[in-house]
Amino acid sequence: MVEIAISIAGKVSEYFVEPVVHQLSYIWNYKSNFENLETEVRKLKGRRDTVEHSVEESRRNGEEIEQQVNSWIVSAKKIANEASQVIQENQQANTKCLNGWCPNPKKRHKHSRKAAKKVKAVVEVYGEGDFQRVSYRTIPEETWLPSLMKGYEAFESRMSTSKDILSALSDPDVNMVGVYGQDGIGKTMLVKEVARQLRQAKVKTLFDEIVFVEVSKTPDIKKIQGEIADKLGLQFHKESESGRARALCARLKKVNKILLILDDIWGRLDLDKVGIPFEEDHKGCKLLLTARNQEVLTNKMDSQNNFPISVLKEEEAWILFKKIVGNCIEDGNLDSIAKDIAKACRGVPKVVVTKARELKNKGEYEWKNALVELRKPSSKSFKVARSFRNLSLKLGLGN
Repeated sequence: MVEIAISIAGKVSEYFVEPVVHQLSYIWNYKSNFENLETEVRKLKGRRDTVEHSVEESRRNGEEIEQQVNSWIVSAKKIANEASQVIQENQQANTKCLNGWCPNPKKRHKHSRKAAKKVKAVVEVYGEGDFQRVSYRTIPEETWLPSLMKGYEAFESRMSTSKDILSALSDPDVNMVGVYGQDGIGKTMLVKEVARQLRQAKVKTLFDEIVFVEVSKTPDIKKIQGEIADKLGLQFHKESESGRARALCARLKKVNKILLILDDIWGRLDLDKVGIPFEEDHKGCKLLLTARNQEVLTNKMDSQNNFPISVLKEEEAWILFKKIVGNCIEDGNLDSIAKDIAKACRGVPKVVVTKARELKNKGEYEWKNALVELRKPSSKSFKVARSFRNLSLKLGLGN
């Protein structure tokens, strides 16, 4: 009987006494609940300021902010504002009765209960803001991509070549593709356009990463390694060339499908020395090379898929020339002279662009003089243009 009585008393206390005591505690702890709320709000604001400072520093360093960090900052501001509102409402409320002679238990209970609940919410959000890091490094887009999209002319004479290159790169049995032609013919612009097309939605699945690097006549292995690493977000911890090669090779192997564009190759480039895994070492790594002659591609780099670049057609050269010089050719007799100058450039993009920039907004005398110089057999521009024309005729690529 005693045990039954004790059990009944315990249940009575659980269902009736404890809830009453709990509600009364809001009145008893009225002051401490608001003091706790003010303390926790100050702590939360302090942590929020710290996180925001870290976020600002990361943004200045060009890093992306973690989404959960951005979401937490929004939540922290929201809950802090709500808590401040609870504190302000309490300060403005009249929580006394009998003309201020004694506390009003009903109002104190109401405000104290709000404060206690808000303390729990503030503490919870505070705990969620303990981040190990607030940002992550990203790989910036190539600086030439936006400008290329604005300035590139998709000429008919180049479209078929770019399609052939894309087709070759799509072939699983092809791991190296080459593009060759004399200096100024537009090899670099063409492979950059191919890279841009590869980044578009319809073909982006071909490669997870695309990296463009200029090799030049005298290759600097460390410089090449550094440029590839920068574009992959890799930081070297080894200074030796071989140590950097091992680190770069390991990083490249982590990319399932990657295209490395090695521009302006003059001789054999030792891929192992750079740290580029190739063929059986990494079948997902493909190379797109540019060189001034086919011999470098076939004999030095063993590339069996090579495409020559022809000169521009006469109408294409005129379109390019006119685009650069703008409306100034509408003045006087410049239109006729301009067409003759564009034609005298022999379809060589570099010559066309150079002459157009030189003559833009110049007077008729400078235009006529430029035409005379271009037509002279001794003219440097004439020789360059003629060499391109002869090369194109030999390759069967003439207009």
